[in-house]
Amino acid sequence: MKKTRIWPFILVGAVILIIKLTLVAIVILVLLDDDAYEDYVDYKPVDFDLPRRDYSGIDLLPGYDPNDTWAIYLYLCGSDLETEWGLATEDIYEMLEVQLPDNIIVVIEAGGALEWEYDIDPDTNSRFLYDKDGFHFIEKIPSANMGDPKALEAFLRFCNDNYPADHKVLIFWNHGGGSVAGVMYDERYDLDALSLPDIRRVLETVVPYSKEDPFYEMIAFDACFMATIDMAEVVNGFTRYMVASQEWAPGLGFDYTGFLQALVDNPGMNGAQLGKAICDTYYLACAAEEVEEDITLSVIDMSRVDALIEAYHNIGMESLFLACEDPSFFSRFGRAARKSVSYGGNNFWDGYTNMVDLGDLVWHAGSALLPNYGRALIDALDEAVVYMVNGPLHYRASGLSCYYSFNRDEEDFLGFISLNYDNPFRWLYEYKITGELSEEGIRYVLALAEEFTQQPVISTTDLSGILDTGLDDFPLILRDDGTAVLELGPVRADNLIGVYCYVAFYDDEDETIIMLGRDNDLYEDWDKGIFTDNFRGVWGSIDGVFVYMELISEADDMQLYTIPVLLNGDEFSLSVSYAYDTEEYTILGARRGIEDNGMSDRVLRQLKPGDIIEPLHYVLFDMDDDDEDFTVMGIGRITVTANTRFEEADLDDGYYIFMFEMVDVLNESFFSEAVLFLLEDGDIYLME
Repeated sequence: MKKTRIWPFILVGAVILIIKLTLVAIVILVLLDDDAYEDYVDYKPVDFDLPRRDYSGIDLLPGYDPNDTWAIYLYLCGSDLETEWGLATEDIYEMLEVQLPDNIIVVIEAGGALEWEYDIDPDTNSRFLYDKDGFHFIEKIPSANMGDPKALEAFLRFCNDNYPADHKVLIFWNHGGGSVAGVMYDERYDLDALSLPDIRRVLETVVPYSKEDPFYEMIAFDACFMATIDMAEVVNGFTRYMVASQEWAPGLGFDYTGFLQALVDNPGMNGAQLGKAICDTYYLACAAEEVEEDITLSVIDMSRVDALIEAYHNIGMESLFLACEDPSFFSRFGRAARKSVSYGGNNFWDGYTNMVDLGDLVWHAGSALLPNYGRALIDALDEAVVYMVNGPLHYRASGLSCYYSFNRDEEDFLGFISLNYDNPFRWLYEYKITGELSEEGIRYVLALAEEFTQQPVISTTDLSGILDTGLDDFPLILRDDGTAVLELGPVRADNLIGVYCYVAFYDDEDETIIMLGRDNDLYEDWDKGIFTDNFRGVWGSIDGVFVYMELISEADDMQLYTIPVLLNGDEFSLSVSYAYDTEEYTILGARRGIEDNGMSDRVLRQLKPGDIIEPLHYVLFDMDDDDEDFTVMGIGRITVTANTRFEEADLDDGYYIFMFEMVDVLNESFFSEAVLFLLEDGDIYLME
């Protein structure tokens, strides 16, 4: 294989434009198995184990008197999930499959949708009771924004006053967006949603606070991304258990037939065991619909959350102080975050939740980065997560997520600090996002200094000292075997959070560039700062049509890609998995990206024969025009059949561009010089 540098004057405009359009995307780094390339693998063993997966003890916990009463309060905001798909109606019918006994009831407030398949007036909020005698309409109330704290407060007061019980379960049903975006997006009120502080204020107003005897047996979220340590902190003192998902929750959501029947069969179960039933029936329902690959669902014991929150805050304090001592901490911590499981895509096409797996983040950081408190956090997390289920793509899920600013968005960050102003991560991410600490942040750090070290307190509070302005058009070394090598050296590499590769098709006649994607298919030696390409002249395709693709997640036996497409004329991202054992790709389905307000799309649409797919690419039509930007456009047209497949295929003959992207601690992207090569009859030739 032979490659050469493309002439700088050809690509300089393209490189500048690529930098302008590139946003930070989360890509989990590939762990190579080939012994021949061990020297390139950035893998260092750590002494933290991820939480254990033996949850058998949950069945041995003491239960309740089987004659105790149970009330399930379902706050059901139908939103587009009902209007477009009828999913709220489906869940109502699911619960009606179960014959309830005297001591179990379900109280529902339904609203928030423009249309209902069930007999519900969309111009009002409707309340229902399901008990041993059937499903009863209670009342209509004036239309109320279910994303407004006042509406939630009114529902909870209604339940408390009219339907008390020995054991109470509160379920939020709708979209979720994680710690910052919140939950319960009301379609009738501009998708307004409840923030985490909103939920906390309502609980404080309506129900008594007690960690010894919480008001609710369980608070659960039939929504995406709500299994976060911030959410656990919000409901702490109001519930014994929390049930929520770290990842996208498929549209089918909880299996209401399954877990209600489990409660009917064993009304003496406690909240942990009911949570287990919700998790198990959820997984089985997802598996039946073949959407279990990337699901998660956790049961959190709130009596153990205080210790976890303390450990989490200690991690934040330790990280903040270490960053102030040596700002290159941000680079190493950023690499740990990018290697960790994250949720919601966290890339340009799918959007950003800025949620990363808490246990996996600490595991990847290891004792070298978090020497004082990492072990304590892993142990506390292990105690707090008493049960969970997860699909094979999330085998490393630990049960709770935490905030990490992947995209360095200031508005998102302001939402995060509103959760807990005194959280040390608030100051850590202020430092990361702005490049320096405010005077208030410095005072906060000074107050912590003696707890961590006897050395001088702060050596620097300005990240500019570790930024490298010499990375643009960084020269490549071309080896005799034709591989391109980026030799940054250990100092430059240590101040980066990621190195990636870009591949593009180059039409030399029209001077047009078509981007094929961003990947990490390269060999890495972070200690030496050496990165080597592994381009093999192949790329992903659907029925022979090449696509733009990005790797977003990796497990021991599978990888997950996102593929931007037009599906029947509308923008979606295809989720595509790759299994190592079979060496086959599978199209899992299509999902819309995360909205600007943080609302996620729960419905993973399965492709069906007759669907039209147009892969989306970045295209630059005139490389000589410095004012022209890339255009996003569909290239190719695929009519889905029963035999439609995603597969790796040999690229067509022609010219291709390869270059490295380097991302620094401020999430700024820089590009190496590029190489131009010719593919012809399966061979790769150097272009002089």
